[in-house]
Amino acid sequence: MSGNGRGQRLAIEVEDVSKRFRLYQDKPTSLKQALTRFRRTPYEEFWALREVSLDVRAGESFGLIGHNGSGKSTLLRLMARIHQPTSGKVTTRGRVSALLELGAGFHPELSGRENIYLNGAILGLDKRELDRVFDEIVDFSGLESFIDSPVKVYSSGMYVRLGFAVSVHVRPDVLIIDEVIAVGDADFQNRCFDHLYKIRREGRTIVVVSHSVGLMQTLCDRIAWLDHGRLLAVGQPIEVTRAYTERVADATAERLARTTGTETALATSAAGDRDIEIIGFDVLDADGEPIALPRAGSAVTFRIHYHARKRVDHPNFSISVATETGVSLSVLTTNMAGIRTGELHGTGHLDCTVDRLDYLPGTLVVGAQITDRHELHAFDSLPDGYELHIRAGDPVGNGLVPLGGRWSDALSDLSPRPAH
Repeated sequence: MSGNGRGQRLAIEVEDVSKRFRLYQDKPTSLKQALTRFRRTPYEEFWALREVSLDVRAGESFGLIGHNGSGKSTLLRLMARIHQPTSGKVTTRGRVSALLELGAGFHPELSGRENIYLNGAILGLDKRELDRVFDEIVDFSGLESFIDSPVKVYSSGMYVRLGFAVSVHVRPDVLIIDEVIAVGDADFQNRCFDHLYKIRREGRTIVVVSHSVGLMQTLCDRIAWLDHGRLLAVGQPIEVTRAYTERVADATAERLARTTGTETALATSAAGDRDIEIIGFDVLDADGEPIALPRAGSAVTFRIHYHARKRVDHPNFSISVATETGVSLSVLTTNMAGIRTGELHGTGHLDCTVDRLDYLPGTLVVGAQITDRHELHAFDSLPDGYELHIRAGDPVGNGLVPLGGRWSDALSDLSPRPAH
């Protein structure tokens, strides 16, 4: 379960919270029907959350994962003070900024400029404060040409740009984000993630929902897993996402078995007996700081955190890099490097430094695995892989890997020679 926050200030406390909605089967279509039939309108009770308790520490990046309908968005709305719990208590401290759905908080008839000031006022900022950050909001959103147009003409991507820009530039104590930023294009998503890391470094609290296991492992300090409205686990990202992906894999295997009528072997993402297991994975820049968006050509360090339950003699550590479609690009192992890891017991980490990340901009999937010294027995592997987003840098170009070819600056004369 969650940490108790003892000795640390809490930004959010969720205490034994349940939330019930009524699903009306025959919804009135007019005021007259509503007034005359309300008492007789049949409905079903739907419990979106049941007895959930957790806390979010001040300055922490906290993630929520789970299937669609698990209660994640409902819990965010309770944290953002949009809904009230049916029972239990939610306490959120400080200024809260929430980006939960397209167009939320925007008046369609007002311009982008007017909506910036309206949203800021709702969050408690006065005009002087908003004047100070207005240009930053517009610049970040990239909507200079549309800022005086009514937002009803905005596309979904433009809504997200403006909503995110407002949410992060009003300097909230707590920033709450649903997976709405997935609507934006790749360049804007990269800028969003950059800004989230900046906010994290500033010590502000972030609560985020995403289906991207890689993002949650990268951004979050802790993760909570919800399933059908109930809290199943709170803990370190690698541990919780491992349990979640294994549950998804088991459910998929059962579904395929029912569909085909045969047992379908489905490899889970975390194979092995885990005498030694992967408990964390980081990507670090040249200064040893976590980085989500390294530049092409830069130096990075892959750090594998491990815990050996008993003494393991000379295990082999490996890092693999593949495309999103599963095409293998590189594999690095301690065996190939001639590194003898020794007899390991307890908790530690092992680094693999790549002096130059020679991949072009795009998304790669980095895997980590621990095997025995002969590479015949798998102890553990990283669940689902780690999404590594590479931004433009040096080298530049198209494709996946720069070959570094050289063109001659002299053109051969291919014109036909006159016959003698």
